[in-house]
Formats: sequence, structure tokens, C-alpha cells
Amino acid sequence: MTRMESSRADAAPHGTAHHGAAPEATRWTGWILFASFMMLMNGVIGLLEGLMALVNDDYYHVTASGLALSVNYTAWGFVHLVLGVALIAAGIGVMAGNMAARIVGVVLAGLSALVNLAFIEAAPLWGVVVVTVDVLVIYALTVHGDEMRDFA
Repeated sequence: MTRMESSRADAAPHGTAHHGAAPEATRWTGWILFASFMMLMNGVIGLLEGLMALVNDDYYHVTASGLALSVNYTAWGFVHLVLGVALIAAGIGVMAGNMAARIVGVVLAGLSALVNLAFIEAAPLWGVVVVTVDVLVIYALTVHGDEMRDFA
């Protein structure tokens, strides 16, 4: 038998046919999905922290002067709200495989870690959890981010 070359217009150069198959997902794609879901979760946590700071100043066990940055809880509330919304938007973009969202996600995760370190006296358990998750998000987005772009 002789080898038949494809005469279709979408045939790739050098006789290799393009079959339109999507690239296979690798195991690392799971890291990116994890990062995007964690960004969504951190965004929701930020929204809740922000709302609690705005609605009830007595919710947190220290006064605003006992925090690393002595700013009133209203300002902290708006910081958490804005950061939460931005993390949710970036998480959706990362899930879609958007490179710009990946870059913004790394920046926002770093900013979220810093904000939560400054706020850790008010919510110690949440602060430790959020900072840990932010570090994992930064790792996933910087090391394995290309996997999701190829898969999406």
C-alpha cells in the first residue's frame, strides 16, 4: 500500500494531517483549576471579611489600633471588598485560560497575602489560611499556568 497524503485545505505542512483534536489535558491542569477555585474562594472570603468590617466594628476581637496598620475597620472593609471582587474576576479569567488574568492573579494573590498579614491580628485563623492558599495560588499560576492556556 502507498501512503496517501491529505488533499484537504486544513492539512498541516509536511504531510502531517491536522485532525482538529484539542490538546490533551495534563495533570498540571488540575493545579490551575485549583488556583482559580481558590482565587474565587479567597474573593468570597474577602467579601465576607469586608462586609463584617463595614457592618459590625465589634465583630473582630481587636480594635483597629491593634492591627499592624492602624486604619479604621471601614477602610479595611473597603480594601477587602475591592480585593475580593478583583480576585473573583481574575479567578474566572484564569479558569478561561487568559494570560492577562494569570498575571493579574499572581499580583492579586501577593497583594491578598500582604493585606491578610497586616489584618492577621483581627482574624488570625482566616489570615493564616488565606496566606497559605495565596502562596499555593502563586505557585500554580507561575509554574503551571501555560497548561490551562493550552487546554482552554
